[in-house]
Amino acid sequence: MSLPGLAIKGHTFHWGSRTYIMGVINVTPDSFSDGGKFSSPEGAKQQAASLIAAGADILDIGGESARPFSEPVTLEEELRRVIPAIREIRKISDCPISVDTVKAEMAEAALSEGADIINDISALRFDPRMADVASALEAPVILMHMKGTPRYMQVNPSYEDVVGEVKLFLEKRVTWANSKGIPREKILIDPGIGFGKNFHDNLVLINHLQEFTELGVPVVVGVSRKAFLGTITGIKEAEERDVATLGAVAASSMRGADLVRVHNVALTRQVLQVVDAICRESL
Repeated sequence: MSLPGLAIKGHTFHWGSRTYIMGVINVTPDSFSDGGKFSSPEGAKQQAASLIAAGADILDIGGESARPFSEPVTLEEELRRVIPAIREIRKISDCPISVDTVKAEMAEAALSEGADIINDISALRFDPRMADVASALEAPVILMHMKGTPRYMQVNPSYEDVVGEVKLFLEKRVTWANSKGIPREKILIDPGIGFGKNFHDNLVLINHLQEFTELGVPVVVGVSRKAFLGTITGIKEAEERDVATLGAVAASSMRGADLVRVHNVALTRQVLQVVDAICRESL
């Protein structure tokens, strides 16, 4: 299925031409993977420069950890973490920035400072103003599936048909977002690997990503350094799972992912160059 492109600040995403890369910048002290490393504005700027040089197409900045069992932070604290980072990054680059938040006021402030995309793990459900903010500011949105909240999502999640249930949820959210004034060409979906899913659920979702492409919007996948990779490999430390991540990234790309969210952009770019070349039989 041919998808319309998405233009952001002179950058055009031609979905289907290759797999794009979203580089993660956590400005939190408690991220499961790299908490505290880039929490200062200068640290975030340096990491942004590194990710862009490595080949990131989008930067994803988050000021509230969504790891399992995490506690929410106040709006004031999230603003304090995220806004200075965006300001510093905008001094050096016009690379598209997505803000990873479930708070409409946070998204609104981030967009006013130069962010471009709202990456909402609640699929616009947690804050009743979020869809209005996205529509008014003409921002693309990433709608993710999550069962429950980060604090409780990994407490015995269960499905009768994980692919069917997640797909139906995302289909309904796309339709709802569109009805709220967000153009369909500005909507992306994310099946939410690791968000209210057990080990087997994650494997099934990745293996059946092509079913999500049937919804007619770009598919985003976040597998980077996640716990299910540790279960497969026996690697306990999240930061040591980059090679394992590459296996999941390659599988996701070959199953139809349009955009992958990762910590190690340089290695991901190499893998995707090879995968894209093989799948398209050309450079």
